[in-house]
Amino acid sequence: MFSHIMVGANDTAASKTFYDATFATMGIGPGHQDDKGRVFWMTPGGIFAITKPIDGNPACNGNGSTIGFAMASPEMADAWHAAGVANGGTTCEDPPGVRSGATGAMYLAYLRDPAGNKLCALHRMAK
Repeated sequence: MFSHIMVGANDTAASKTFYDATFATMGIGPGHQDDKGRVFWMTPGGIFAITKPIDGNPACNGNGSTIGFAMASPEMADAWHAAGVANGGTTCEDPPGVRSGATGAMYLAYLRDPAGNKLCALHRMAK
């Protein structure tokens, strides 16, 4: 459904450090910066990118927005969360753990990146 996701970053270097660390826990290599200062992480499943806003205003997070990343295991979600907190992210929502809902049990871990964008690591638990 999606080709790419791009979020704003006020400090591209700090955000790159954060995403390089969190994506490394998922087996994704470092992002590549283009000549416009944007940074891209390209995978077979899609592209994630960060950029300073082109209108010159500060980047801000979307109220009610969350970007979710699929995790292979709860341990990967925990590693992702720990890497994020150690690299400029802040924990938000409940602590990482299993939550049950209409779609079944899921292991969730939430972070905000250095620009305040809300992120979620999600692993669907076996039924």
